[in-house]
Amino acid sequence: MSEIKSLIDKANRYIKSAKLLLDDGDYESAVSRIYYAMFFCAEAVLLTKNLSFSSHKGVISAFGEHFIKTGIFDKKLGRELNRAFEKRQLGDYGSTSVIEHDEAELMLQSGTDFVNSIADWLKKQNL
Repeated sequence: MSEIKSLIDKANRYIKSAKLLLDDGDYESAVSRIYYAMFFCAEAVLLTKNLSFSSHKGVISAFGEHFIKTGIFDKKLGRELNRAFEKRQLGDYGSTSVIEHDEAELMLQSGTDFVNSIADWLKKQNL
C-alpha cells in the first residue's frame, strides 16, 4: 500500500474516531482527531510533489504554498487547516475546557469536507 493511501486511510479512521469522541462529549479530543485527519491529508497531497516536512507548521505552510496559493484547492481549505491547528493546540495544551459541542461539531463537518476534498482530488490524479 502506498504511503499516500495509508495516510488517507488513517485520516478516515481519525474522522470516525472524532465522531465517537464528539458523541461522548470529549470535544477537545474530537478536535485533535479532526486536526490530525486533516494534517495526514495535507501530508499525503504534499507527497504527490515529493515534499515532506518534519513539523506541523512546515506541512501547513507548504500545503498553503503548493496547493492553496496555486488554486488547486479553495482558500477555505487552507483556512480550515489553520483553524483546526489552532483549536487542537488550545484543546491539547490548555488547562481548561475551551471547545464546546457546537464548535466541535462544526469542525467535524469542515474536517470531513477537507478529507473528502483531498481524497477526491487524489482519485482524480489516479493516486
